[in-house]
Amino acid sequence: MPQVGVRRLGGGVLHPDGFVPRHPHAHDFLVLLYVERGGGSMRVDDREWSLGTGDVFVVAPGEVVTPDGMVGSAEPEAWAVAFPPDVIEPSLPGAFLSWRAHPLLFPFVRGVAGGAQRLHVPPGDRAGFSERFAALDRELHERRDGYNEAVQAHLTLLLVAVSRLASDVAGDLTLRDEPMLAAVFDVIEASYHRPISLKDVASAVGLTPGHLTTIVGRKTGRTVQQWITERRMTEARRLLAETDATVEAIGAKVGYRDSSYFIKRFRRSHGSAPQEWRRAGRRG
Repeated sequence: MPQVGVRRLGGGVLHPDGFVPRHPHAHDFLVLLYVERGGGSMRVDDREWSLGTGDVFVVAPGEVVTPDGMVGSAEPEAWAVAFPPDVIEPSLPGAFLSWRAHPLLFPFVRGVAGGAQRLHVPPGDRAGFSERFAALDRELHERRDGYNEAVQAHLTLLLVAVSRLASDVAGDLTLRDEPMLAAVFDVIEASYHRPISLKDVASAVGLTPGHLTTIVGRKTGRTVQQWITERRMTEARRLLAETDATVEAIGAKVGYRDSSYFIKRFRRSHGSAPQEWRRAGRRG
């Protein structure tokens, strides 16, 4: 089984020592960081990320990480997990190229800023999150019979939990006292299945298109149209995985009247056409 690494971090530094070198670099594995308490910051590519209690941070392969920006003044305590993509998708040839189509790894693909994303664990779920990391760590250290299978099972459950966090964007914004952004996502949720524009969303929340663009861009790093596309792609993946509906029918259900344009958008987001994505998931 490919190696999975787990580290318990503390001492005021959000740095998974032993996973990565202490200089700007790009790695070929996925990294998942969970801050139990305290805070700090991390630089990925040209963006500085502030992390606090309850934050989950995911980094995809190929992103440039600068460890110098990881020191926090609030004495953070955190967990970090690193693993190659073929831990989750071992059955497909060329797993490094195909991992982006795996639904459990999608938070690493479509982060708010490319291959990095910050999510937030509600207070009531944090103890359970900590236990998932601790259980994974115990299996790797004790190495009892069947630990390979146990490690994969614990990692899978952890990724399921992270994927569910990524699917509730509006709920997370409400918890973070961002009612305007939550209202924007409510409008997108109600309207993504039909043609909708920036002007439509702005009118629904009582702002000008320019003002809404500024707010959403500053607070999320994406445009309103990118968030509309993301919601449509989320539903398209669900329909591809759970139904036998045609690609044309699925495109129409998520707001694309032109099936060729839907296929183009899906390929741009996932690196594969809808039918290829469906076949890869069912083989897995």
